[in-house]
Amino acid sequence: MATLDKKLDRRSFLKVSALAGGGMMLSFSWLAGCKPTTEEELLAMPKEWFELNSYIKIGENGVVTLYSPNPEFGSNVKTSMPMILAEELDTDWKKVIVEQADFYPERFDRQFTGGSQGIRQGWVPLRTAGATARAMLVAAAAKTWNVSASEITTSAGVLEHKGSGKKAHFGEMASLAATMEVPEEVTLKESKDFKIVGSSKKNVDAQKIVSGKPLFSIDHKVEGMKYAAIVHPPAFGMKLKSFDKSSVSGMPGILDVFSINLFKDDYGRNFFDTTTFPEIVAIVGNSTWEVMQAKKNLMLEWENAPESNFEVAGFGGRPNTKMTVPAGLENTNRHKERMAEYIQKPGNVVRRDGDPEGMFKKATKVIEKTYSAPFLAHNTMEPMNCFADVKGDRAVIYGPTQAPEFIMNTLSSSLGIPKENIQINLSRMGGGFGRRAYSHHLTEAALISQKIQAPVKMVYTREDDMTSGVYRPTYSATYRAALDENNNLLALHVKAGGIPETPLHANRFPAGAIDHYLAESWQIESNITIGAFRAPRSNFIAAAEQSFLDELAEVMGKDPIEFRLELLKRAETNPVGENKDYDAKRYAGVLELVRDKSNWNTPAPEVHRGVSAYFCHNSYVAEVVDTKIVDSKPVVEKVYAAVDCGIVINPDAAINMGEGAIIDGIGNAFFGELAFENGMPSKTNFDKYRMIRQKETPKSIEVHFVDSKEDPTGLGEPFFPPVFAALANSLYKATGKRYYEQPFAPQLVMQNLKM
Repeated sequence: MATLDKKLDRRSFLKVSALAGGGMMLSFSWLAGCKPTTEEELLAMPKEWFELNSYIKIGENGVVTLYSPNPEFGSNVKTSMPMILAEELDTDWKKVIVEQADFYPERFDRQFTGGSQGIRQGWVPLRTAGATARAMLVAAAAKTWNVSASEITTSAGVLEHKGSGKKAHFGEMASLAATMEVPEEVTLKESKDFKIVGSSKKNVDAQKIVSGKPLFSIDHKVEGMKYAAIVHPPAFGMKLKSFDKSSVSGMPGILDVFSINLFKDDYGRNFFDTTTFPEIVAIVGNSTWEVMQAKKNLMLEWENAPESNFEVAGFGGRPNTKMTVPAGLENTNRHKERMAEYIQKPGNVVRRDGDPEGMFKKATKVIEKTYSAPFLAHNTMEPMNCFADVKGDRAVIYGPTQAPEFIMNTLSSSLGIPKENIQINLSRMGGGFGRRAYSHHLTEAALISQKIQAPVKMVYTREDDMTSGVYRPTYSATYRAALDENNNLLALHVKAGGIPETPLHANRFPAGAIDHYLAESWQIESNITIGAFRAPRSNFIAAAEQSFLDELAEVMGKDPIEFRLELLKRAETNPVGENKDYDAKRYAGVLELVRDKSNWNTPAPEVHRGVSAYFCHNSYVAEVVDTKIVDSKPVVEKVYAAVDCGIVINPDAAINMGEGAIIDGIGNAFFGELAFENGMPSKTNFDKYRMIRQKETPKSIEVHFVDSKEDPTGLGEPFFPPVFAALANSLYKATGKRYYEQPFAPQLVMQNLKM
């Protein structure tokens, strides 16, 4: 049996107290409270129920309420977290109610959804909370029945002493349990004893979603609320010069037009504040339609912005960072020219094993290929929006954000209000993918509310988000391989960079698997704002790396999977260098699993298949993509995915995340592209920015999980990076052409294929 390590400091996140009217509350630094919102839930609750923060509550009727700290945007964390709690508590899943917590930084260690870290970081604390509550319920029953605690068992929310035949449901012992001493150690279940974890449970919000109940901040309304639209500069590298308020002041429903400065000082900015537009124009009125119509008619003047320098506050232990926003109106053609220049220059060496330069001099053959990918827009289905009510020295914010703690410093500095007087209430998000980690829309709405001294709902148009958004960077990577006369691999060299960051991970595969290995990075500053995009950096470098390994395997006359397995075997048994970020055996395991599940060597007739594998966010994923050419059009028939993410909490949710990420990756690989001309994006809505359509999704997707006893790791992002290269390698088999540049669709059209 597993025992809680005392180093976790039980008393730092657990406390117990009695509920008035009976019941037990278990406080816990990962959890926060809010009142149940539906009549159905209230009917299931004890007659007396309290609004308390940071509590797991057990009512006298046995109902358990978990207040989930992590914002939900579709990863199903709001279901999986209570499953973990219910498992260790040994309660009846049907009696678990889940509520979304609001933002309480003084009680939480981490209220952030991103990086595929929610379950990984919550695994031990949630289990500990459940196991501690169970131990105290057992102690209460033992005292009541005057028997030894070791003689009492629990199952589905029922305590039982088999010797005497006595039974009680948890609620009957909750009040007494609240008075029991918190145990110094608790015993956690072995994975073989799990009853809830590992079984499929439906999304706890599913009924509300399909019935249109208000879960999203865009649904939120209060009495007297006003509506706002905003106008950012039309291009990166420009700033506001003037605007003519009179051009719209007579339009129906328009109440005011004014400019606002997003930041009162540079030092208020957080690392996750990326906007380069410090001054914007707000239009306030009586409806969203009216302010958006006025926005079309507002007369404004813009001018070129000078270079600016500022410092942003770090987070998560990162130091403050000095940043420069260069002047000028950038364009994609110039970006490509500059990246080509950097490819030819020496880069910043981030890893060197052996003597790669010497091996290239000795090589009989050198294979060199360059891969590139454009900027990408996140395009969340729910528009960026926020409700704000700022009065005096207090503010209430309600909006979709992945990272409330990362915007708090900026809100406080911009509003001139202490952080403790700002309440951020968390809504379910209609998509995120990294975009909502950057919460300047919260600051914009808050400043508008402060100016008009009234509650306000601010909503972006699609053009707002795509024109002045936060994008996936544009990247380029050059791979070189040195081969001897027998086509044996002597050395490998990768040089990768981007605007304005590098995608390179120094110690990931194939580092550690090759005797002579060199990795170099570079980056080019830009005034175009960038940010995390599903599996940041990995989403590009995996595509480049795995495409190159596929081509290299072909030159060497080796099966693509077997070639990768050979490299991984070396990394496992005799690794090169001191550091590698991955477990080579687990990496090989997903390749072997996908090989078996896809019947790799016996594809269906007319099927062209490609493979790819990657490690990121602590998880391993291998994918095989099957493509056919049907009526001169490439059709993705099937995708097989093999995953090692440790213990799978909720298989249905895990499969759903995999399917969504794979479809998302295929869509971006085929169509995703955002170019710039004079600082302006060339595509500002879905009429030009092509998204994958339902009929273009794979006919089937199979997701297979490695049977693992390891603690759970990330899932929302690891499925995404491998699919780009698996698709590219499949298309190569289908068309005879390698794909070095994303998106693939324009190149396929040039080959007289339909898209």
